[in-house]
Amino acid sequence: MGGTRAAAVSGMFYPADAGELGQSVRRYLAAVTREEGPAPKALIAPHAGYVYSGPIAAAAYASIACASERITRVVLIGPCHRVAIQGFAAVGWDSFATPLGDVPVDASAVEKALTLPTVQILDSAHHQEHCLEVQLPFLQSVLTDFAIVPFVAGEATAEETAELLDLLWGGPETLIVVSSDLSHYHDYDTARRLDGATTEAIEGLEPEAIGHDHACGRVPIRGILLAAGRHGLTAKTLDLRNSGDTAGSRHEVVGYGAYAFA
Repeated sequence: MGGTRAAAVSGMFYPADAGELGQSVRRYLAAVTREEGPAPKALIAPHAGYVYSGPIAAAAYASIACASERITRVVLIGPCHRVAIQGFAAVGWDSFATPLGDVPVDASAVEKALTLPTVQILDSAHHQEHCLEVQLPFLQSVLTDFAIVPFVAGEATAEETAELLDLLWGGPETLIVVSSDLSHYHDYDTARRLDGATTEAIEGLEPEAIGHDHACGRVPIRGILLAAGRHGLTAKTLDLRNSGDTAGSRHEVVGYGAYAFA
């Protein structure tokens, strides 16, 4: 382990200025109507630019505000957009940087994950990857003190993904965050139909129903659905919209969903 992973999409996916970024995230969180109840064990949250998916991501992160001091470890897993890999890529860095500060990596948890044959250290898979980075300012704005266990997923089965999540499941101190957008570049009505089907599969904990066109993070989504079922959790939709609802045209949209598992 060593060094800090520099922010790759600061100033593109979210503001580069710390004050502006903090204000932006707080504004998104403040707009969420929070429901009473315990904090979830796991979340699915989108990873697009904040102007598009920030309001939906906020719905996920507002649900853990009541556990801001209890949650001290976050297992982060999302799809590898830029590098073709088998299994899961962990990191050798000590921390991840954002304009809001550095987030430490839980080195002992990474070492534990490396006991699985599907996990390797591959920093190159993370250098330009945005899917985990965009989650960090939300976590920094909601949690008090935490470390992350970051992975990007390549080709892997639901069983292999669930095995990794089970290994790091932990207790109430551990939150699992799956980073994924939903359908990509369909017209508004088609996206609504596809994302509705994906949502039904998530709420039904049906990993086999998550197809190639349903979500870029289908590999980690399938894994959390399998693991959630084994641990007796239920899934709840917190928000479901697309870029045509937030900041884009309705000709070609990207779908975003926020889901909680408790």
